[in-house]
Amino acid sequence: MRWYTKLILPIILIFVWEVLAILIGNEFILPRIESVIEVLFRPLANIFGQGSLVENSAVSVFRVLLGFVIGLLAAIPLGIFMGRSDALEEFVDPVIQVLRPIPPIAWLPLALAWFKIGLAGIIFIIFIGAFFPVLINTIDGVKRVSRTWIETACTFGAKEAQILSKVVVPAAMPDIWTGLRVGFGIAWMSVVAAEMLPGTSSGLGFLILFGLNIGQLQVTIAGMIVIGLIGLGIDYLMKRVEMRYFGWKGLEK
Repeated sequence: MRWYTKLILPIILIFVWEVLAILIGNEFILPRIESVIEVLFRPLANIFGQGSLVENSAVSVFRVLLGFVIGLLAAIPLGIFMGRSDALEEFVDPVIQVLRPIPPIAWLPLALAWFKIGLAGIIFIIFIGAFFPVLINTIDGVKRVSRTWIETACTFGAKEAQILSKVVVPAAMPDIWTGLRVGFGIAWMSVVAAEMLPGTSSGLGFLILFGLNIGQLQVTIAGMIVIGLIGLGIDYLMKRVEMRYFGWKGLEK
């Protein structure tokens, strides 16, 4: 598709939004598009004393990166060892399969109970969102490594550490990177819920809830749009890295 054909559906949706806003005629239910654009086009303006869009976006990005890095530092080593050891996988997998379907938002009460109000609870929710996708994809990537490659390394006298660093991890990196993409997406969604925890006073999630509480839905919708745009931009960059460095995955056969 040419780039301009991709704009057709967004333009239609914006048009429908504006028509509905005019018909409803109530800014507290559905604000006009121009009121949302006014918020978006003033990213440095202080929004009702709660900081600007840029400031709150920076806070959210920092929190997501911190929780995401902690999640991958825990998930990747565990996933590599589980992928290489059937005994370890059988021992840990039942717990993983029970915890994995629980959405990050369901952990909010425990985050409050364990970490009280503050940064730690928010990071915990983001960690939960990132950990399981990265772990599952790492295990899958390690298990997909060709046995021929591993046996060849063993033939040349490679030790387990060398097999991991020279064969297993490089060969599994495309799957691990896919897990990172998925994990970051879920972590980015999780930060919105985490920033709605009581006592939170910054971040895009907080700004969205704040706009709703004071009846300024244009602030809420602007915050939602910024979340979508940042998530889209980061995923695009990660996809470009995947195409640049891991495009060989589809050609290995």
